[in-house]
Amino acid sequence: MNYWMVKTEPTSYSWEDLVKKGEDVWDGVRNYQARNFLKAMQKGDGVLFYHSGKDKAIVGVAEVSEEAFPDPKDPAWEAVILRAKTTLGNPVTLQQIKAEDRLSEMLMLRQSRLSVMAVTPTEFELVLKMGS
Repeated sequence: MNYWMVKTEPTSYSWEDLVKKGEDVWDGVRNYQARNFLKAMQKGDGVLFYHSGKDKAIVGVAEVSEEAFPDPKDPAWEAVILRAKTTLGNPVTLQQIKAEDRLSEMLMLRQSRLSVMAVTPTEFELVLKMGS
């Protein structure tokens, strides 16, 4: 199993939107590195859901329910389907992530503009612990 993070501005698509739908297409990614991460996702992989913009926090956990397929809006790109799993009891803020030494190598801190990225199993588990 692999672990990932997706980032979105909650005013355009929020965790609550995914929870309401249960599962939804994750599309619109137009960065080659982020696209490659989408292509690497496998059914059942864990996904941290991060609100960017004003909130700046990991707010939920989803899972990949369908692996990469051509993006319906532009078949030259990729999309996956994500299923909402768990809302974190305590959102894990960017400030908390930056303050935690064990998360200092998270890709989100080094490439903050990526909207889809890999997360290590250790990082994933620590974030879950911090959010419980």
